[in-house]
This record gives sequence, C-alpha cells and structure tokens, in this order.
Amino acid sequence: MKRTLQTPPASPEPAPPPLRRQRDYRLLWTSRTISITGSEVSKLAIPLTAVTLLTASPTEMGLLTAAAPLPALLFGLQAGAIVDRLVRHRPLMIACELVACAAAASVPLAWLLGLLSVPWLLVVALVIGTTAVLFKSANFSYIAGTVPTTQRVEAMAGLQACHSVASVGGPSLAGLLVQFFTAPLAVLAEAMSFLASALLLRSIRTEERNEPAPSRGMWRDVTEGLRSVLTHPTLRALLGAGVTINFFAMAYVAVYILYMVNTLGIPKGLIGALIAMGGVGGLMGAWLTTRLTKRYGENRILLVTVIFFPIEVLTAGLLKGPLWWNVTAMTIVGLMTGGVVVAFSTCLGVITLRETPQELRGRVNATMTFAVQGVLALGGLAGGVVADQIGLRPVILLCAAGMALTTFWIWLSPLRPRTPERPHPTPAPATSPAPHALTRHLMSTKRHLWP
Repeated sequence: MKRTLQTPPASPEPAPPPLRRQRDYRLLWTSRTISITGSEVSKLAIPLTAVTLLTASPTEMGLLTAAAPLPALLFGLQAGAIVDRLVRHRPLMIACELVACAAAASVPLAWLLGLLSVPWLLVVALVIGTTAVLFKSANFSYIAGTVPTTQRVEAMAGLQACHSVASVGGPSLAGLLVQFFTAPLAVLAEAMSFLASALLLRSIRTEERNEPAPSRGMWRDVTEGLRSVLTHPTLRALLGAGVTINFFAMAYVAVYILYMVNTLGIPKGLIGALIAMGGVGGLMGAWLTTRLTKRYGENRILLVTVIFFPIEVLTAGLLKGPLWWNVTAMTIVGLMTGGVVVAFSTCLGVITLRETPQELRGRVNATMTFAVQGVLALGGLAGGVVADQIGLRPVILLCAAGMALTTFWIWLSPLRPRTPERPHPTPAPATSPAPHALTRHLMSTKRHLWP
C-alpha cells in the first residue's frame, strides 16, 4: 500500500512583542514626548517674549495667536497629497523637526543680536506650524506602515499619552525656564527638543512598508481626499464630530480663564493645577483604552466616550458655591475628561486607519486636520464675541449644549451596532450542530466592523 506524505499545517505566526518592549516604538514615543513638551514651553515663552520685551499690541498678539493654526488651513490638504506620494515617511519627519529646530533657535539668537521683532516671531510661528502640519500627516501614515494592525490601538493610545505627559510637565518647565533664563532663552528649550526628536527618529531601524499612490496632479489628489471623507459614512461622521467638538471646546477655552477668575473666584495659581489634571487623566485614559478596546472594540468605546464630553463644561457652567467645592468638582471632572479625550482620540485614529485605503491615508488625515484645526480660530472668536453679548456663564452652558451635539454624529453613524435580522428557523443537519447565537452575531458583524 502506497503511502502519501501529508504536509503539516503551517504554524501560526508568533504574536509581536508588546510595544513597550519594541525598541523602535520606544524611540518614536520618546521623540514625540520630548518634541511636544518643548512646544508646550514655547506656548508660554513666545507670548511672554512678545509682551514683555517687544511691547506687542493686542492686534499683534491676535496675529501671533492666529499664526499657529493658520498653516493647517493653508497647507493641510496639500500636505496629505504630498505624503501619499512618498515611499518612506520618516525622512520627511526628521526634516520637519530639523527645520523647526532652526526656526525656534533663531528667536534667542535674534534677541541676543538685537534683531528680534514681532514680525520675526510671526514668521517663526508660521514655519513651525507648517512643519507640524507636514509631520502630522507623515506620522499618521508612518504608524500604519510600521505598527501591526493588532497593536494600532496600543500605539495610538501611547502617542496620545505623549500629549498628556507634555501637558503635565510642559507648563511647569516653561515657568521655571522663563523665571531663571528669560523668555527668549526659554524658547531655546523648544529648539533642543526638536533636535532631540530628530536624532531619536534617526535611530529607528524599522523599515516602512508603503506603496505610494500614483499622482494625478495636486488639485485632483486633494479633491480625491476630500471626496473620500465626505462620501464615506463613517469618516464623514468622525469629521463632523471632530469639528463640532473643537468649535465649542475652543469657544469654552476662549472664556475659561476669565470665568474661573472673575466668576468662580479660583486663584490663578490653582488654574494651572486644574489644567494639569486633564493630563493626569489622559495618562490613565491611555492605560485603560488599550485594555477596554480588546474587550469591547473601538466602536463601542467611541460611542460611550462621546456621551461624557459635555460634562466638564456643563459642571463649570452650573457651579455656584464655596472655593473648596468649585476646585474639588473641577478636579474630578478634569481627571475624567482627560481620560475621555484620550480614549476618544485613540479610537478615532484607529477607526480612521481602518476605514481608509492605504493609498489615501495621508490625504484623509490631512482633510481631517484641515477641518478640525481650522475651526479652532472660528470657535475662539465666536466664544469671545458671544460672551461680550450674553455673559460668561451663558456662553459656557451654550458650549456644553453644543458639545452634546457630537453624540448625534457618532450614534447616527454606521459605528453604532445594528441588530441583525433574525433568520427564519431552519432545521439543522444532523451532522453539524447549529452555531451559538452569539457566534452567529459576531460572524455577521465582523465584516462591517473590520473591512
């Protein structure tokens, strides 16, 4: 009797090690944390330089504030088209950090030479903002090309935690540097952070796996990115949610300090501590998100977190009581909101990657950035103008109501699980038992959740 050799079944690929044990991801995380912390320092140092040394007028301060989000409006869409044409994204990321380093380093150098002026600071802000737009577009595609699909939630949560770490340590570091080294020299810390980030990125060894999209011209590439977002139900819902949140959140930020000091009577020293609570909550949120998404999935986490967005703003608008009560309440909701924001942002990024074809990732991310960042200036302006007309507390309550509208964007989108129709009962074959009802439900929804 002749024997036939049977090929043994292929063994499953070993699971990748946790990201915290992957050298290259640690380098990426560290580079982002250092770079963002340096940017937090400049948020205090540059305005102080303009006010204390250059006696900037209110109009000049307004221009300086608007210079930060302006590159997202001017170059955001084009940045996505450029990124989608690249085989490798890390060289562009390194170049962006080096250009930003040179721009930031020019501030203390110009001050020492007696050449520093408000227009100089405006040019620096525009250059750094432009490099940030290019970097964000490239970084989004870089993560998708280097991190396994099963670890994208953990990767996104870790990078969101960078912002939380920076928001906790950045303002305190900025205060110390300005106090001991003056505001212009404090900007040098931002330059050094960009340089350190570039060196860390240069040390990464992981090869990218990207296939550049064929270009049909800048305008057609940009239009294709816009159309892909606006015609895709899930991406359109995420875009609408992001624009709604940022508009009303920025309107709230515009009157936040005035409301805390003049209406609630919170000392200025405690306001910085309350802001830092959001960063602490963000760190806890990053830790929880990676665990909760493994059990419930990104869609459900997004559906739940969006409900909690208005709570901090609503709490602030309703507070009336002694100082200890106001501070305690704002501390609790600040911790909670910090975690909610990180969980929402992480799941939003993962779902965007999941729903976007590889050749459109840069343009889709750029379209999101263009809209979500561009609305910040409109929200801040609206918050200030309306507060002059109806008062601080009514504006804050209005912002809470506006942020609640985000729930409709998410809950009326395909992200909300639909109950599948029950099939008519049919007799099961005797040789194969019918699968469990839960198994049938998971199998029927898997294609929709993970295209």
